[in-house]
Amino acid sequence: MWFAPKSMRVWFAFTGAMLWLGIYLTGFSTVHWFAYVPAISFVFSAITGLCLPLTAAFKLFGVRIKEISNQTVH
Repeated sequence: MWFAPKSMRVWFAFTGAMLWLGIYLTGFSTVHWFAYVPAISFVFSAITGLCLPLTAAFKLFGVRIKEISNQTVH
């Protein structure tokens, strides 16, 4: 599972807020139900740090994330 760093979480929150603003301005009853999927996904990723769509895309295309440690070598 891929956890988003803080900078990505801010980006997810901002993008999710813009999607919700667009849905609000268009009208909740007017917007197609599928527009809610990315809006909910971005907000979920911003709150929890779990980016499920990005994890699914990495698995779909076979991308591997190299783990980097913040420990210093003595």
